[in-house]
Parts: sequence; C-alpha cells; structure tokens
Amino acid sequence: NRKPPTLLAELEVLCKQLYEGTDLAQRIQAEKVLVELINSPECLSQCQLLLEQGTTSYAQLLAATCLSKLVCKTTPLPIQQRMDIRNYILNYIASRPKLALFVIQALVQVIAKITKLGWFDVQKDQLVFRDIIADVKKFLQGTVDHCIIGVMILSELTQEMNFVSILLSFILIDYSRPSSKHRRIAISFRDTTLKEILMLACSLLKEILAKPLNLQDQQQQNLAIHLLKLVLNCLNYDFIGSSADESADDLCTVQIPTNWRSIFLEPETLDLFFDLYHSLPSMLSQLALSCLVQFASTRRSLFSNPERAKYLGNLIKGVKRILENPQGLSDPGNYHEFCRFLARLKTNYQLGELVVVKDYPEVIRLIASFTITSLQHWEFAPNSVHYLLTLWQRMVASVPFVKSSEPHLLDTYAPEITKAYITSRLESVSMVIREGLDDPLDDTATVFQQLEQLCTVSRCEYEKTCALLVQLFDQNAQNYQKLLQSSSRNSLAISIQEGRLAWLVYLVGTVVGGRLTYTSTDEHDAMDGELSCRVFQLISLMDAQLPRSSNEKVELAILWFLDQFRKTYVGDQLQRTSKVYARMSEVLGITDDNQVLETFMSKIVTNLKYWGTSEPVISRTLQFLNDLSVGYPFNCLVKIDAVKFMLQNHTSKHFPFLGVNDNYGLTDLRCRTIFYTALTRLLMVDLGEDEDEFENFMLPLTVSFETLAQIFNNSFKQEEAKRMLIGLARDLRGIAFALNTKTSYTMLFDWIYPSYLPILQTAVELWYCEPACTTPILKLMAEMMQNRSQRLNFDVSSPNGILLFREASKMICTYGNQILSLGTLSKDQIYPLKLKGISICYSALKSALCGNYVSFGVFKLYGDNHFDNVLQAFVKMLLSVSHSDLLQFRKLSQSYYPLLECLAQDHMSFITSLEPHVLMYIFTSISEGLTALDTIVSSSCCASLDYIVTYLFKHIAKEGKKPLRIREISQDGQRLLHFMQQNSEVLQQMMSILMNTIIFEDCRNQWSVSRPLLGLILLNGKYFSELRASLINSQPSEKQEFLHQCFRNLMEGVEQNLVVKNRDRNNKRYNNFNENMVTNNKTE
Repeated sequence: NRKPPTLLAELEVLCKQLYEGTDLAQRIQAEKVLVELINSPECLSQCQLLLEQGTTSYAQLLAATCLSKLVCKTTPLPIQQRMDIRNYILNYIASRPKLALFVIQALVQVIAKITKLGWFDVQKDQLVFRDIIADVKKFLQGTVDHCIIGVMILSELTQEMNFVSILLSFILIDYSRPSSKHRRIAISFRDTTLKEILMLACSLLKEILAKPLNLQDQQQQNLAIHLLKLVLNCLNYDFIGSSADESADDLCTVQIPTNWRSIFLEPETLDLFFDLYHSLPSMLSQLALSCLVQFASTRRSLFSNPERAKYLGNLIKGVKRILENPQGLSDPGNYHEFCRFLARLKTNYQLGELVVVKDYPEVIRLIASFTITSLQHWEFAPNSVHYLLTLWQRMVASVPFVKSSEPHLLDTYAPEITKAYITSRLESVSMVIREGLDDPLDDTATVFQQLEQLCTVSRCEYEKTCALLVQLFDQNAQNYQKLLQSSSRNSLAISIQEGRLAWLVYLVGTVVGGRLTYTSTDEHDAMDGELSCRVFQLISLMDAQLPRSSNEKVELAILWFLDQFRKTYVGDQLQRTSKVYARMSEVLGITDDNQVLETFMSKIVTNLKYWGTSEPVISRTLQFLNDLSVGYPFNCLVKIDAVKFMLQNHTSKHFPFLGVNDNYGLTDLRCRTIFYTALTRLLMVDLGEDEDEFENFMLPLTVSFETLAQIFNNSFKQEEAKRMLIGLARDLRGIAFALNTKTSYTMLFDWIYPSYLPILQTAVELWYCEPACTTPILKLMAEMMQNRSQRLNFDVSSPNGILLFREASKMICTYGNQILSLGTLSKDQIYPLKLKGISICYSALKSALCGNYVSFGVFKLYGDNHFDNVLQAFVKMLLSVSHSDLLQFRKLSQSYYPLLECLAQDHMSFITSLEPHVLMYIFTSISEGLTALDTIVSSSCCASLDYIVTYLFKHIAKEGKKPLRIREISQDGQRLLHFMQQNSEVLQQMMSILMNTIIFEDCRNQWSVSRPLLGLILLNGKYFSELRASLINSQPSEKQEFLHQCFRNLMEGVEQNLVVKNRDRNNKRYNNFNENMVTNNKTE
C-alpha cells in the first residue's frame, strides 16, 4: 500500500492533478490518494499544513474537501475534536476574508456539516454545536467581507439542514425522502433557529435598502445576493418533511410554521421584497422575485379570512406596481420569475377572492396586456409561457364556481389571450422558415402542454374563437390550394403555408378537445362541426398528393386533431344526435361516429402505406390505432374494410415500415410491438377456436422465421439476421401481450414451440453483448411468462407450463452466464449492456414463480435441474451488481425486489441454502431498500423481511416441540438461525430503520412497514428495549414523555405469536403510533 503524501510539495502536486489535470488516469489516481489521505492519522495535520502554507487556492480547497469527508465519516470524530475543527475554521476565515470565494464556500460547508451532524451532541449538559448564531453575529459586526462570510454560513447551514446526507464509501448521496435522523435534526432546527435566521436576514436587507444604493459597489451587491439567497433557503425549507417534487412547480404550497405568522402579517415584509425588486439590478432583483414566489405560495391556513384578504391585497398591489413599471421584466430571469409569481397567485387563491380585491379590474387588464405581449414575442423566454397559460387556464376553469357579484372580466380578456396565441403562432411560421430559427412545432412536448392549457381558455366566449379560426383556416387553405395549382410551384411559400395549416389543425383539435373541460351547448357542438369539416377536407387534400409530396408536421397535427375528436365525439358516452354531425353530414356525408371510425381507419392505412420512413408519423399513427383498439366496441371496428385489409395484409409489401432493409436502424423497429398488439386485439374478436385463421394471421411471421432458420443454417448474413430477428421478437411480443385467453395463448405457444424458440435461444447466445438484439428477445420471453387473466392455466394433461419454464430457464441461464463474461464495464455502459438485461431476466423469473402454472417440486422429484440452474443464475447475476446500482436503476430495483419477495414467500429452502456471503448481500440489499423512495421497492423489502422473520420465528417455536424422527427436516431453518446468531446486527439494524420510519416519517406504505416489526420485536426483545430507550432519549425533554406514552400504548397486550389476528391488531397500533408521531412532529 502506498503511503499518503506528507510533504507540502507532494500535496500541491496532488492538488494540481485533481483540479487542473487533464489526464483522466492521473485524476483517478489522485482521487485514490485523497481517500488514503482522509483515512490516515495525519489527515488533520496535513489539512492544517495546506491551509496555512499552501501556495494556491486549490491547496486550500483540497484541505476543505478532506475535512468535509472526514467529519462525515460513518464513525464520527470525538465531540471535542469536531469543536476544535469548527473553531479553527471560523478563526481561519475570519482572519482571511479575502480568500477565493470557492475556498470560503468549501470551508463554510464543513462548518455546516459539523453543526448538522452534531446538532444533538451534548458536552457538560450543553448542546455545544447550537451556538452558531452567536458565532455568526461576530462576523456580521465586522467588515462587509466578514458580513458576507457570516451570511454564507447561515445560508449553507439552512441548506444543509434541508438535505439528507448519507456517506457511503466516501460518496455523498442525497435522497429526497428524509431519513429519520435528518427529520429529527430538521424539525429541531426549524423550531429553534430558522425563524431567527429569517428575521436576521430581513433586518440586514432593510439596512441595505435604507442606505443610498451604489450599484457599482461589488461588495454591496455580493452581500445583497447572499442575503436574498439566505431568505430563499429559509422559505424553501422542507417544513413538514413532504419533500415536494420541484417539477410540480404549479402545485407547491409553502407550509410556513404557525409561529411565523407575525412576520407574514406585517405589510412591511412584502413591501421590503417589492422595493428590493425595483431598487436592485436585474441579477439581484430576480432573487427578490423568487422570494416573492414563495411568499405568494404561503399556506392559506396561516391566516384568518380577513388576514388572507389583506395579504392578497398587498400581493396584488405589488403586481400592479411591477406591471406599471415593466422595465425590469425585459430581463429573462426576472420575466420568468414574475410569470411563476402570477401562476402561484391563482394556485393559492380562489377567483372569488381575487375579484373582490380593490385593484382587481386594473390588475387583470395589466396581466392580460402583459400576457398578450408575451405571446406575441414567442421567441423570448418560451419556457415562461407555461406559467401564464396556467394562470389563465385556472382562472377560466374557476368561472362557474364564482359566487361574488363583482365582475371577473374573463369574458373580455380570455378571447383576447386565445386570439394572441393563435395569431402569434401563425405569424411565427414565416420567420422560422425564412430565418432558419428553431421551430416551436419541433418541441411537441411543450406544444402539447400549451395546447392543453389553451383548450380551457379558448372555450370562454367560444363564438369569437370559432369565428377567428374559421376565417383563418379558410384563408390559409385557399392560399394553399392556389399555390398547389400554380404552374410555377413556389416551394418556400408552400412550406410557409403548410406550417400555418399545421398550427391551425393543432388549434382546431385543441378547441374541439376543450369541450370536455368546459360547459358546452348544442351551438358549440355545431361550431365544432364547422371546424372539423375543414380539417377532414384538408386530410383528403393532403392524402391526394401522396406519395409525390407530403409534410410531416401537417400529418402530426392531423393525428393530434383526430385523437382529440376521438376523445370528444366518438364513443358510447356521446349521444348520436350531437350537432357536430349535422354539419359534417351536409358537407362530408358523415352522419355518425361509425362513419368517423371508417375515416380514422382509412387514414391509418394510408399513413402506414406511405409514411414508412417517418418514425414520428408511424409512431403516432400506431399509437392512435392502439387507442382505437382499446376504447371502442370491436365488432364495429372489424367490419370496416380498412381493418380487414390490415388483418389480411400485414406485410412489408403493403406496409413498408415492417420491412427489414438498410434504411432502418436497429431501434426503429420498436413501434412494431404496438402495431401487432392492436392488430391482435382486432383478430381476437372473431377468432374463437379457429386455428386455421390464427395460422393464416401468423403466416408472414412463419415465413420470416423459416427464412431466418435458413440464414442460420446456410450463408450467415449477420446484419440481415439481426434485423429480422429484432422485428420478429417485437412482433411476437405485441401478439403475446394481446392474447389474454387460454385458448388463444395456447395457439401461440403451439406455433412457437418447439419450432422457433431454439432460434431465439441461439440468438441470445450469439449476440448476448448487443442489447439491441437481446432486449427484444428477453422482453418477449418475459411477456410469455406472464399469466395474465389465467391464460397460462393449461389443461391438466398438458405439460406446456413446465415446457415454457424450461425454455425460459435455458434463456436466462444462457444470458446470465454470457453477460458475466463481459467483465468490468464503465458507468455509462453498465446499464445498457448488462443491468437492463438482468432486470428483464428477473422480471421474467418473478412472473414464472408467481404465475401458479408450474409445480416447482416436480423438477427435483424427477431430477430435472432447470429450476436449480435458473436460481443459481439469479445468484450469479445478483453478486455481479453493486448495492448502489440496485437502487440507482429503477427498473432493476423494481424487478429484483419483487422477485426476492416471491422467493422469500414460497422458496425459503432456497434462501436458507445460500452461502453466508450471499445471504449477507441479500440482507444488506433489503436493509438499504427499506428507506427507498419507491414504494414498490420499500414494500417488497418489508414483505421479504416479514416472510424471513416469520420463518425464523416459527422454526424457533417448533424446534423444541418436534419429535426426533423429523428433526432432520429443520436443518434449513437451523442454518438460517445460525447465520442470524452470527450476524445479530443485521435484524437489529432493520428494526431500527423501521422504528425510525414509523416515528419520524409520514410514510406512504404504513401497512407494509409495520408488518415485519412484530416478528422483529419478538425475536429481538432485548434490543427493542434498548432501541426504545435510545429513541426516547434522543427527543427534546418536552417530547420524551409523549413518546414514552406512545410506546406504552404500542406494546400493551402484545401476544407472543404471529397469528393473523395478532398481526392485524398490532398493525392498527403501529398505524395509530405513526399518526400520533407525525402529527406531533409537524407544525402546530
């Protein structure tokens, strides 16, 4: 082993390699040396040497990094040593306020970590790490540089308290779901310190505002930035342990504690941040707006009704002031935060509350004007439009529920917003095409999101919207026809016109779909008919040009429209007399939804014929076909000629996307699964037990498999074989997914076995390292193992269940053994090349074990090793995966943990036969999975643990009662018991995790978490008593008696058995225990 560096020169070389080096190998080696340095006894002295004598800022950064990792080690340093480190760093930065900012930030992080991890540490009856505010106040009384450092300490501390930090092998992992220890610290910090920090920050901001602002003074700007960040960290604090998902921005409510009411009731608080916005430069004013977003999101229950009205009035007054002085909104950051601010107003306040505010009429006019201007400048901050449309969507959706006599004025402004959106999008087309700008239509996710918001707004005063769309559609359609008929085709003008038509089709689909979100009348349905006629006519015009000319964006827009029309006007939920068909009957001869379905199917066939090289069009078309095959009476669909054509002609000759040629990449074939799923559903309508019809349907696949067999046997053309195989695997998976009856599934099994499964086995063996080939094949096998709707419950005389499992076992073993030969893989390769395939194998195995169509005892009885082999393959693959990867990759964890649950439930003899190191791996994975955010994972861990603990308890209970002649049977249980006795900390740690979860977390799977606890307590009674005492003592003194009483209630009358009745009774007690603790931990 190499000794860690000791000389300053060696340490500085290490810094250079870590922070400035470009050689990856050198950096990796430097990181290894860093770990050695942290573990060495000289670590603290080396860090001090770097801080005091280092010649570069990177030397100081290395010292801070080492200290950060040192104080977070699993085994904490002694309290006095941590206090010495903290005091040393405080003195160090106080004497060197001009250090590089990143060095100060790193040292401040060390102070924050020490303070957090030692929050409950006591020395001489003093909570020694809680005097941080007093230490910081010394900085605040110094120079501006010292003041900035003090604010940075508070800001970093607030942020650190808000995150869970778990150190695993010197890798810091932050989980969004709080651990029990984190919640205890976070709650205590919230209750004792956070309010004081916020008030301190606000008072310092008031001091800045009171002085003449010198915008050129960089120090003053830095102080203001750090103060605003500190306030924002306070307001972003996870007050109740909910860990809100930041992606759900529009649903966020800030759960301000009740004892903060006085701060929020003072009008000066809001005024301070509005004044800061108007006084500070844009980089700082953006932070002021971010704070206001959080103020606007304050929970409603913090105020009484009159207080809430007054608070809302102050917010609206601030909005008015900003809109009357809009200069600052020209900055994209300010603009974005202001849009968020407006959206939060409607999220948190009802329209009825808004309309009675004094300045509402003027403010809604200003907001409408601001929105219209924003929509017209579509290229400026496009991501912010979402928030403006959210505001208007929610305002319009609330109109039917407003009881106030005050006018809401939305019937005046909503049509103007709709018009601005429509006209601005049409006008953008010319600029996009002529100047080569990014086309908004290419970002379909954003377009769909905006259209779904607009559909509600557009239905307010729908007559105006409809009239506008009719006028624009007629005008653009006529211009398009003239351009097509012109002898000199102007391709640029045609492209512009097609772009406009694409937007118009999207918009028509949007307003038609809006019928489901807003009160509608017969007149509105008639207007929808007017608009829909025009789109159906455009479909005929566009299809008539195929294959000579086409436009992908128009086709995608048409598919959006058809889907919206399907949801709104096709199906049993709608009366056949809808006025939408009156106008369509006159113009198109379409009298009801059956004829619309014929039009849909004809369009699908046309797209599949002519758009084979366009993946987006084919994919969207097949999704539309799939939705139709699920949502409507099949007997209507199968009578349509276009459907009959597809069922009889699903070959590459008619549908080129089914072809296998050089124009297609390996990944382009995935949409075939959807196609065959939909097609097989339609086939099933009249299939019954007609094997001949099934054989005819499968004929194209039969031909492909026979061709493939010849390729394998003769001239081996690898690329052609791969593509053909991938296509077949995807096709068959779609077919297997749709066959949900025993009769139809048996037809498929008889078709594929034994003729074609060996080809798939060979392919997995040959191309195991190419996921593009193995993934579709493994997914096909996993699908075939699914006993959905009891389709695999074969006849008593049939061996098919066992034959199917044997084939699956061979494939999993082949893949598992081959994939392990790949050796070590890089981080970016390990999932696609290895872990994805393993997760599919685990999913297939779980389906087989839980499917109830195989009697696994038969294998051992008749000397068949397929079951043992596949279990051994499971273990080998598992041991090749690190624990961190098990939880990091969601699909892997969601297949492994349910499989483990199934093994623990029905195959404990297998688990007890495992080697101790394998058992330790499995128990460690359960322990880590108990705290996973994913409830599928945590629930499966709890269930697995419950089965194992129950097995152990029953074994111990029965051991003394058994007569000698059957003592031998219990050897399995004895092995497991011996392992647990040798590793008693395993179950104890898991009991500690579960108890902490019940006490300190508002867990979403309460029943699952409490299930294994009774068995754990019965097996570890002594440790439970110690844990209970430790948990009670860790609480503040005023809460200890409450927790003590909760434990008394929990354990009162517990019986020493695991019968169902006793379990259920205890689960109710755990539920009450958790509710009491969560209520006690939350804000009063």
